[in-house]
Formats: sequence, C-alpha cells, structure tokens
Amino acid sequence: MANQKASVSQYIAIGFMLFALFFGAGNLIFPAQLGQQAGAEFWPAIIGFLVTGVGLPLLGVIAIGYSGSNNLQELSSRVHPVYGIFFTSLLYLTIGPFFAIPRTATVPYETSIAPLLGGMNPQFGLFLFSLVFFVLTLWLALNPNKIVDRIGKVLSPALVFLLLVLIVLALINPISSFSAPQGSYATGAFTTGFLEGYNTMDALASLVFAIIVIQAVKSLGIKSEKGILVATSKSGIVAAILLGVVYVGIAFMGGISVNEFGYFENGGPVLSSVTGYYLGAIGNAFLAIIMFLACLTTSTGLIASCAEYFNKLLPKFSYKTLVVFFTLISFIIANFGLTNIITFSIPVLMFLYPLTIVLMLLTFISPLFQHSRIVYAGTIAVTFFFAIIDGLTTLFSSIGVDNPVWLQSTINFLTDVLPLYSEGLGWFIPALVAIAIFWITSKTFVSEKSSMTNEIVNK
Repeated sequence: MANQKASVSQYIAIGFMLFALFFGAGNLIFPAQLGQQAGAEFWPAIIGFLVTGVGLPLLGVIAIGYSGSNNLQELSSRVHPVYGIFFTSLLYLTIGPFFAIPRTATVPYETSIAPLLGGMNPQFGLFLFSLVFFVLTLWLALNPNKIVDRIGKVLSPALVFLLLVLIVLALINPISSFSAPQGSYATGAFTTGFLEGYNTMDALASLVFAIIVIQAVKSLGIKSEKGILVATSKSGIVAAILLGVVYVGIAFMGGISVNEFGYFENGGPVLSSVTGYYLGAIGNAFLAIIMFLACLTTSTGLIASCAEYFNKLLPKFSYKTLVVFFTLISFIIANFGLTNIITFSIPVLMFLYPLTIVLMLLTFISPLFQHSRIVYAGTIAVTFFFAIIDGLTTLFSSIGVDNPVWLQSTINFLTDVLPLYSEGLGWFIPALVAIAIFWITSKTFVSEKSSMTNEIVNK
C-alpha cells in the first residue's frame, strides 16, 4: 500500500475538490474589482494578484504536505506552543466568523438580491436576507449530513460553468475597452495586485484545507511521505490552474465593464451587471440562485470547521454551542455591509500574511537548519514586528485617522532605510536577514552544546 500511486483522474478529482474548497465569495468580487481599477494596467496587476491569490495557496498546500504535520497548530507550534494556538486561532477566526463567513452572505446579496429590491432600504434588505441566510446556515451546521457535500458538488461546477460561459462571451464580444488605471494601479500595478490577492484569504485557508487534501490522498492508499507530497502537489497544481483561469476571466470582465456601467464601490455588482448584459434577466436569476446556494454551503462548512477546532481547543464549550455563537457573530458582522467588511479585514490580513508567508518559507528550508526552534522563533519575532506596524498603519488609514506620532516616526524611518517598505513588503528583506542570522546562531549553539557534551564525556 505504501507504494500505491494515484491515477491522473484521481489527481484531477482531488484538485477539483480543493478548487471547490477555495472557491468562495471573495474569489468572485476581488478579481472583478481589480479589473475595474487596473484598467489598461490589467496584466501586471493580475499577475501580481495571481502570485498571492494562486501561488501562495499552492505553496501553503505543499508546505503542509512537505512538513508532515497533522494540522496547522502543530506546524506553527514549531515557533512555540503558545504561538501555535495564537496563530491558528486568529487564522480560523479570520477565515471564519470575523470576515470570510459574513462575506458569504453579503456577496450574494449585493451581487444578485439588492438590485431586485426596488425602493426597499438596502440596509433593511441586507438584514432580512442575512437573517434567512444564517438561519439556514445554523440549521445545516447543527445537522451535518451529506446534503451539503452533495449540493456543493453540483453547485461549484454549475457556477464555474456559468462563469466560463460569461468569460467566453466577454472574450468574443467585449463590452468595451479597458479604461485608465485608478489610484495605486497607475503607479504600481503589480504590487497593488499582489496586495489585493491577500483579500481572497486563500493562502490562509490553504494551511487548513491541505489537511483535507492529505486525508483524501491517504484514502487512495498512498502512505509514504514522498508519495503524499507528490500527490498533494499535483492536486494543488490542478486547483491552481482552475483558480488562475477563473481569476483572469473575472478580472477581464471587470476591466471591460467600466465604460458601460461605471465604477462600483466593490466587486459585488460587477458580475450581475455583466451577466445581465450578456444573458439578460434569466441569466441574473440563474446567477442569484447558484450564488446563494454555493455561498450557503461554504458558510456551513466554515462554521462547522471553526466550531470543530475551537471545540478541541476549548472542550468545555460544546460543538453546538460554538456553532450558535459563530453563526450569531457572523450574522452581526454581515450587517455592516460588504464594503465595511472588506475595509476592516485588510489590516488583519496585512498582519497575518507576512507571518503566513514566512512560516511557509521556514517550513520548506527547515531541514537545512535541523528544524531549530531558534530559527523559527527568531524569524517570526522579527516578522511579527513588521506585521504589527503594517496592520496598525492600514487600520488607521482605513478608518481615516492619522497615525500616532510614534507610529508615523517608525514608518518614516523604515521607509527611508528599507527597500520595498513603501510597497507594503518591508517585512520581506528583514525576514530573510533574520533567517540567516538565527541560522548561524543555531549552528553556533548546537556546535557549542556538542563541544560541551564531548568535554563532559572526556572527563
């Protein structure tokens, strides 16, 4: 059994499953918004987006398979057990009730439902819609059965098929040409696209979804570490290709929509406008039904996953209690609206992503420094400092408040001395330097410890 190999069709099947796990509300709205804002700078912007929106999730899946860890908490505990709990908990809350789950309600509402409400107050409409949405989510999460999986297996392909139809129509008969790039896309399209890819949250989710992929691979009879890594990587590549095609297509639709429909506050209405243009009212109705049910299955799965993790972490709280709690929190946050959810998620993502990327990097090179905790802890500590600065800077900017004097002074200093800092990637070079320094430190520590041991033995 240890030498069992998967067939090409099995790799593809697992890859489609991983794609379905990744493909949620954020995967629809952010490339559409990028297309609108990037305009004529479409290609450098979408390439930057693909690096973080596709490349990093693929690396996350491979990193878990490469590490041999049973879950994210085990991997991140290489830094320290307390850090493992902190990082994993924050990640689950981010891809769960704080941001990703509320988005599963607001995206179908703003994409398909709001345009149908006529004169109804949009905030009241969101309240009613999200109430129904999360009551259904609660019922499904409290009564786990195969219906969610079965619906998901039908809806994801149906949604992708509809998107592919729209993409083909857009390529054959573009609505209009690209407009001029807006804001930071005019001066730094690649970097802006790179940072925009954070919003999908797929790199964070990949560290959780990878375990599901590995379990699927093991169920095929593949037991060796090398076999699991190869199968996981090949399945991840299938999912990455699918994500990449869909992202480029949706971004293209966003880019050609501006001259006809104008700019939207977020990417939600782009799809409904483009669908209405090409397929009319029937197409919009079809899109509304599919998106509602697809987002419902996604929210149910995320609520269940969060409840299961925190039930293990805090056993005194039952699974059902946590499901009710997380559903209520998601409902409350959803009613702040999609634009506000996106605005307040960005500071958290600016904090989490550097830590996630560096953890992936450390995982791949870990055998070179014998998995030394000194290297993990030291590098993450340095990255943590920059992540805090980036997170706070983005938070104050998003709420329209001036930076405190100490923070602004720090930013000015770092901007002057660090390459890439003004582009939002100031943590990258310090992280590499930290790896080198703590790697040398670990080798020296191990060497001194070995010498001391030899002296004691000789005596």
